[in-house]
Amino acid sequence: MGLFDRLRGDGDPRVAFIGVDGVPYSLLSENEELFPNFAALATDGTAGEISSIVPPESSACWPSLTTGMNPGETGVYGFQDREIGTYDTYVPMGRDVQAERVWDRVQETGRKATVMNVPVTFPPQRDVQRMVSGFLSPGLDKAAYPDDVRDYLETLDYRIDVNPKLGHQDDKAAFIEDAHATIDAQFEAFKHYIEEDDWDLFFGVFMTTDRVNHFLFKDYERDGENRDAFIEFYKKVDEYIGRLRESLPDDVTMIVASDHGFTSLDYEVHFNEWLREEGWLSFRTDDPEELNDIADDTTAYSFIPGRFYINLEGREPRGTVPEDEYDAVRDELKAALEALEGPDGNPVVDRVVEKERAFRGDHDDIAPDLVAIPNNGFDLKSGFKGDGDVFDTGPRNGMHSFDDTSLYIDHPDATIDNADLFDITPTILDLMDIEYSRGDFDGASLL
Repeated sequence: MGLFDRLRGDGDPRVAFIGVDGVPYSLLSENEELFPNFAALATDGTAGEISSIVPPESSACWPSLTTGMNPGETGVYGFQDREIGTYDTYVPMGRDVQAERVWDRVQETGRKATVMNVPVTFPPQRDVQRMVSGFLSPGLDKAAYPDDVRDYLETLDYRIDVNPKLGHQDDKAAFIEDAHATIDAQFEAFKHYIEEDDWDLFFGVFMTTDRVNHFLFKDYERDGENRDAFIEFYKKVDEYIGRLRESLPDDVTMIVASDHGFTSLDYEVHFNEWLREEGWLSFRTDDPEELNDIADDTTAYSFIPGRFYINLEGREPRGTVPEDEYDAVRDELKAALEALEGPDGNPVVDRVVEKERAFRGDHDDIAPDLVAIPNNGFDLKSGFKGDGDVFDTGPRNGMHSFDDTSLYIDHPDATIDNADLFDITPTILDLMDIEYSRGDFDGASLL
């Protein structure tokens, strides 16, 4: 118990949330001897596999996890979203998240929140105690608030993210070294501000785990040349979780969670090329670069990961599908996706979800009409090159999964059963004795 906690004397319970982006529960639960600190969390509290969201993409997952709401409420569906009534696209940032974040609810009660390295939070909010923006931030100089936070982080050589281009090299040594340096600095920063002991909610995310998984996960699952390096990196993650837990005062509940799972990648599936070959999509030029290049006879197009849009009259600028044909066209596309097989003869798609089943809220007008959830091994891409192969390989050998998402709660009253990302925010508020309306969330407290 820290000095500040002893002095406050108010007895309000607190929460420290540590995100481990993309860490599958099976990795941790099947290797307890390698990761004893995660195992201790499970023994002392509770742990289990939960579900991610549709689609399981980090830019959509973290807004949903931190609000307890689906993308129809957050307004963020992926790394790239489209403007209403146009073919223009944009990369969603923190201000594009339309739902209330968990730390905002904490601050509204007069309590304090420290938020560090959460994806899709740039620019940093100036109405919280302190914030360091995460993934998509252009640099530390603009990502930290207040200024003294930036000044301290500069002394650590703090990095917001690993350099993913290093992972494209055949020799992964430089990438692995950069991943260690990134998580080392982030750990030091998290530990420093946890030990300040002046917050009610600490919310920090290690995204480097996701980066390592993208380039090394198949080495782990299939005994590749970088398997030992993968395990050594995760042993460090486990050590850091244990050290952060030891730093917490007695009145703090620790939660550790990922935003999606991970699995090995065998094929990248370029769906706009598939749509072109199957007659659903055509381009106005021989060298298209973006969505605005689609031709007037296009019936459907795709965004990553596995999001499909019908080119609907009255919604898209050059829509070709009449509204009274929408259901039939969508059903036909869904059936074609479900029937698609990869070069290995395995089905590419596990299931296809209609928009009304996955999304609801004030911002579902930009929702995809269909979302394909892939089978393991098939990473769903889009792109607008207008040529190339449907099935390809790239520098990554790991991909996101909807299942196998991790959740650990260091509290005896928590129960993880059929849980998903939407349950985490109401659970945090319950742990902190902060009132809310059950109807505010798509999830429910796990206490």
